[in-house]
Amino acid sequence: MNGKELFEKFDREGKFIVPGREILFDKVPWAKHSSFDGVELKHIVTGDMSEGKFSFHLVKIAPGKKIGSHIHEEQTETHEVIAGSGVCVNDSARIDYEVGVISVFPAGTVHEVIAGENGLYLFAKFFPPLC
Repeated sequence: MNGKELFEKFDREGKFIVPGREILFDKVPWAKHSSFDGVELKHIVTGDMSEGKFSFHLVKIAPGKKIGSHIHEEQTETHEVIAGSGVCVNDSARIDYEVGVISVFPAGTVHEVIAGENGLYLFAKFFPPLC
């Protein structure tokens, strides 16, 4: 199974399970990012589901598109690269994104992500929640 197939399997068959609650990823809709063209998000777990502790998101970035330079003042953010490739600029340091890379952005860190020619597929987490 290649990375994109794995991401699609997450999207179709993924589950978030905690005692007394199960969220099926395929029941959560994709949403276009409000600021960045070619970026889609699936808000798997939101703050209201986690008592304001965290949020989890699947992220698709189309080939050659990007999540431009920005800061989350209150959230620590993590990225887990599931498929595709690209580049992340994390606090002015360049990180090559490839399957298996995990990156962390403490609150207040300037960062951006640029997808490669085959797009980029991430699992992003925020503490406290983004939404």
